[in-house]
Amino acid sequence: MGYSAFMNYREVLVTGGTGYVGTHVCRALIARGFLPRLLVRPESESRIPEDIRKGGRITLGDVTNRESVENAAQGTTAVVHLVGIIREFPTRGITFERLHVTATRNAVDAARLWGIPRFIHMSALGARAGGPTGYFDSKGRAEDLVRRSGLRWTIFRPSVIFGPGDAFLNELAGILRMAPLMPVPGDGKYRLQPVFVGDVAKGFADALLRPDTETRTFEVGGPERFSFDGLLDRIAASLGRHARKFHIPLSILRPAVRSLERLERFPLTTDQLRMLLQENVCDHEPFYSAFGFTPLPLSVYLSARKPE
Repeated sequence: MGYSAFMNYREVLVTGGTGYVGTHVCRALIARGFLPRLLVRPESESRIPEDIRKGGRITLGDVTNRESVENAAQGTTAVVHLVGIIREFPTRGITFERLHVTATRNAVDAARLWGIPRFIHMSALGARAGGPTGYFDSKGRAEDLVRRSGLRWTIFRPSVIFGPGDAFLNELAGILRMAPLMPVPGDGKYRLQPVFVGDVAKGFADALLRPDTETRTFEVGGPERFSFDGLLDRIAASLGRHARKFHIPLSILRPAVRSLERLERFPLTTDQLRMLLQENVCDHEPFYSAFGFTPLPLSVYLSARKPE
């Protein structure tokens, strides 16, 4: 049965729907009258919030298995592909190649198999095939698969994402609360442009309703840019504290990270350090202009809500 026979169901395949961004995207889809069909590994099913269980459907499977994705995609009207990782654990089969490139190829092939024309893809700011890290390279090659797919695609490249329950602000806030000194890689002058998770989710959901966003790539950052030092100061101020920073020279930090990153509990990898130092900023205006809304600044969010 072809694509057109299922158009009225507004059912959308969502990969990565149990993740932080994924749960927000699923809620945004439900709010707009879509029915998200989540492709979920059996061991991750318990992570789905009750409101999404009630407003969506669950299909068990593995995004790195082509047949599994094909089965999950059948009968849907669009694919929202969110799966991604920020760190590899090769001994467990968790690699950029499998979760970024292979998974994207499977999702694209499934959409083409069933004649599903609309494909919304989650990439990352700085993604580029042949980029300086395995993360950027694999994200860039995944983008290339989407662009060459022949589908009506939209690609989003978010900067670092914040919001209720995020791992970004809350991790930094936890260190600022507990540690007498905040360790900072290098000089702390490299910049970030944090974006609110609700704004990211709005873009993904609204793209399905806006043909003018097809075959476009949007860099998604918030309206404010901060140096890493400045960001720490802003978070600390929201906690009623002063950020006492200890800058670690890169000549010391780089070899330490190289020797310790193989330990899963060590919080930093060489790739992550490179990405932090290269900065994470963009021109955010095209995204907000295209989707017609005003972004939530991090400073406003912090003034109204302390990190958890």
